[in-house]
Amino acid sequence: MKLLKISNIKYFNFVIFFILIFNNNCLLIAMDKKPYHHLEDGTFRNPEGSPKRDENVKWSYKIFNQEKKKLDMTIPMEHVISKEKVLSDLDKLKDEDYIAWIGHATFIIKLGETTIITDPVFSKNAGPLIFGPKRFTEPSLKLKEIPKIDLFLLTHNHYDHQDMTTIRRFPFKDTKVLLPLKLGKYFTKNGYKDVNEMDWYDQIIINEKLKVTFLPAVHWSKRSLTDTNKTLWGNFLIEYDGKKIFFACDTGVGNIYKDLGNKYGPIDLTFINIGAYNFYPIMPYKDKSVYHTNPEEALSVGKDLNSKKLIGMHWGTFVLSLEPIMEPPIRFKKSAEKYGFKKEDAMIFKIGQITEIKEIIE
Repeated sequence: MKLLKISNIKYFNFVIFFILIFNNNCLLIAMDKKPYHHLEDGTFRNPEGSPKRDENVKWSYKIFNQEKKKLDMTIPMEHVISKEKVLSDLDKLKDEDYIAWIGHATFIIKLGETTIITDPVFSKNAGPLIFGPKRFTEPSLKLKEIPKIDLFLLTHNHYDHQDMTTIRRFPFKDTKVLLPLKLGKYFTKNGYKDVNEMDWYDQIIINEKLKVTFLPAVHWSKRSLTDTNKTLWGNFLIEYDGKKIFFACDTGVGNIYKDLGNKYGPIDLTFINIGAYNFYPIMPYKDKSVYHTNPEEALSVGKDLNSKKLIGMHWGTFVLSLEPIMEPPIRFKKSAEKYGFKKEDAMIFKIGQITEIKEIIE
């Protein structure tokens, strides 16, 4: 009997040892298969080989506010289309495919029976409560005036893109929401039912003509002091009826765009950020930001993507940096030919402009 007990103990210990070894090996295999942008602590990072921010740079609100006061805040009348014309154009084109610029990174894109909104921000400021940069141009439509939205695209969680007041008050909670990993809770707790978190390279088929792929960007995420890079960020590739539209998250330059161009190009139309690039003298170099392309860098990203045409966005709405507020579109158009684009193919919309897609995409 004693020998039997000893034998049972040895057998039990062997089984436990085997289970531990098996589980450990499974964990190692899982870690080996984890994508590069997923870190072990649950946070995320940019694609391999992306530029990195100098960790020695310290942000100074004092310097930023001093320099901001030097900016000319005069808004040319031609930059904004009147509300009457916006509403008239919206009604006139309601049965057509179109692109409408609401402001900043907020666009309405109508493709057949699907109407899309991107990074909707309708608040007076980009920040928590009453804090953060204030709009110097109003959205071209009020939230209650927008058409029925079928697809809500969110690229990342910065306050000038993920606007919680807009999300809470959004009139179409039955819309399908596509967004990066770990951001779904902001929508489900506010009554949205069809919320889809996406990792890079995930695809979702919307209907027989429309497919959306979530792709890498060179950026970051943060909404508080303790959540840096705890949620993902990225770009959306919208494929509709044989055409490809690339909607960029805020992004800096990176080798990833040549890879994406080779895999998904040519792109018929790319929306790309052209503002919020100058943080000098806080940053050591003028007109240079790791996470926001300047106008020339935006053109280079468009070239890497094999884009046919570009729309410059992320300017003319909030003061997020220290370049003159109307400088980005001028530089964008002026430099187009250096990067292989015709001047007319580096497009600048007015706030409130609504243009039929057939006039843009051939």
